[in-house]
Amino acid sequence: METLKMDRALDKEKSPSYLETIIKNFEKPFLFVGLLLMIVIINYQTFFRYSISALLNMIGAPEFEQLFGEWVDIDGLRAGIKDIVGWGVWTEELARYIFIWISYLAVSISIISRSGIRVDVLHNRLSQRYQNILWIVIDSCTLILVFLFAFMGLDYVKMQLAMPQTTPAMQIGYYIPYLILPIGFGLMTIRTLQSLWRQCRGMSVVDVCIGLLTPAVLFAPVMLSDEWNASLLLFGYFILFLLMGVPIAFALGLAGLTTVLGAGTLPVDYLAQIAFSSIDSFPIMAIPFFIAAGVFMGAGGLSKRLLALGDELVGALPGGMALASIMTCIFFASISGSGPATVAAIGSITIPAMIARGYDKYFAATVVACAGAIGVIIPPSNPFVVYGVSAQVSIGKLFIAGIIPGLIMGVALMVVAYLISKKNGWYGEVRERSLKTFMSAAWQAKWALMVPVIVLGGIYGGIMTPTEAAAVAALYGLFVGLCVHKELTFNSLWSSAQDAAGISSIIILLMAMATIFGNIMTIEQIPESIAESILALTSNKFVILIMINIFLLWIGIFMEALAAIVILTPILLPLVVAVGVDPIHFGVMMVMNLAIGFITPPVGVNLFVASGIAHVSIGGLARAVWVYLLVMIAVLLMVTYIPEISLLLL
Repeated sequence: METLKMDRALDKEKSPSYLETIIKNFEKPFLFVGLLLMIVIINYQTFFRYSISALLNMIGAPEFEQLFGEWVDIDGLRAGIKDIVGWGVWTEELARYIFIWISYLAVSISIISRSGIRVDVLHNRLSQRYQNILWIVIDSCTLILVFLFAFMGLDYVKMQLAMPQTTPAMQIGYYIPYLILPIGFGLMTIRTLQSLWRQCRGMSVVDVCIGLLTPAVLFAPVMLSDEWNASLLLFGYFILFLLMGVPIAFALGLAGLTTVLGAGTLPVDYLAQIAFSSIDSFPIMAIPFFIAAGVFMGAGGLSKRLLALGDELVGALPGGMALASIMTCIFFASISGSGPATVAAIGSITIPAMIARGYDKYFAATVVACAGAIGVIIPPSNPFVVYGVSAQVSIGKLFIAGIIPGLIMGVALMVVAYLISKKNGWYGEVRERSLKTFMSAAWQAKWALMVPVIVLGGIYGGIMTPTEAAAVAALYGLFVGLCVHKELTFNSLWSSAQDAAGISSIIILLMAMATIFGNIMTIEQIPESIAESILALTSNKFVILIMINIFLLWIGIFMEALAAIVILTPILLPLVVAVGVDPIHFGVMMVMNLAIGFITPPVGVNLFVASGIAHVSIGGLARAVWVYLLVMIAVLLMVTYIPEISLLLL
């Protein structure tokens, strides 16, 4: 009895208090409500604008005047409809500000969970002691950055209060949306302190002191002098922070901060304003919507219905389940826009099923990991959104340009999987397959099959922008999961919303910090200098493109695709334009290069996801992936040197 009481007392001590639970999950209700509110607002905007436009077109038609002209004052009706156009003016502005708020609030969660995108190759090779010391250095450097941004953001809010300005649509003071800078970065400061405290506990005093003093040494050169070369500081510090394992977004921000301090390129106070204005963009909002759409539909049961349809189409062939997995990844790619999300949604179903049917577990994991890379080539695609914003080109055209290359990549992977399966005797499931069973599977998957029709049809039909189409897809996925299939419960909706907000926030912070990095590069004319240097060596288009392909494939080994796009687009785009490459074609080429990076260790995120599902080693997957890798590179070269493949549908 006494032992039972002691166990209960210990459990009570271990279980967090109500206050601790609130502190730990403080941001999550705001993320949940904010994301759903954004989806509803943009859907209202889309429906309202489309309705108004349709009404005005109907009233302007000669047939309408002939039928109703005697009973209706058409000019008065038209004027009345135009008067209510203002009912939708506020929507975009409010949605943008909610987007900025939840993006920065979600970053604090990624800090405490250490889920930021980082290059940890060298970090993982260190002993446990030095890894712990390095984590203190990383947290300390992050703390310096986020605290300064919070402080500068507070100053900017004070300036807005002293010299009031109002927003164009809602007519509220600009200080209200800008409050996210001191609040958001203030929360990041608190979460970084929590992470730092958690790391320091259990470490020796000497190791803690080494970790805390190292940032002072790193920042000493720029604090002692402001006469440094800007390019040297920018790239030198960026590479240093990357090698240390600092999350890439913070590495970009820290490199920008040290350059501003050491070379005086920009006023320091300007950095906080960039952190807000760089993501105050309607096109960028497509990213959280597409991610939410994929997450909602995966949790709502659409992925398994797509797999059943794929199995009906190709399941009887050698490697039938593998072929169905690739086909399902192609289908799901038209929903999620994310490679790892595609692997997680499809692989969690297909990898165990393939292993149960006798397929080699490394083969099963490799097939899905490679097919998941198509998730960023087939539209919609988050990397295309990021490239479109960075390169200032049409996101809709990029989506169109990715269709044929993505399908070719999918077919090539299916051919490889078929040949390997036939060689190893992995045959499809023997069961009745007929037009009736196919139609039944298609009917079950009809809600999922409608997504690309809604998204792409809405964009290319001129009804919706990519951002509006993404919001409609997210609401559609929500509706289907909750009301049609009824597999999306409140708990899964809550976790799905958190996942969507968390994943997108990492991308958004990356873009904000990359804008600071890019502004400094522009001021220093670094992209132009690089382009001139390469063109001085050769002006041969073929040679330059092969050099860029090799460079991007190498970068993809170490760096996540979205990070590479925001960093490298301003550098490489002037070069390829100078030799006559279409920016849309280059966007497809760049995304395909970096998509291959999803399956190349050590930063091959698709491999990590697939290995976790299949419970196999990364090393084994790396050895199994080389055949697919060669085929994907062959498709990349074909798309690179035959631009008509990507530009055919434009």
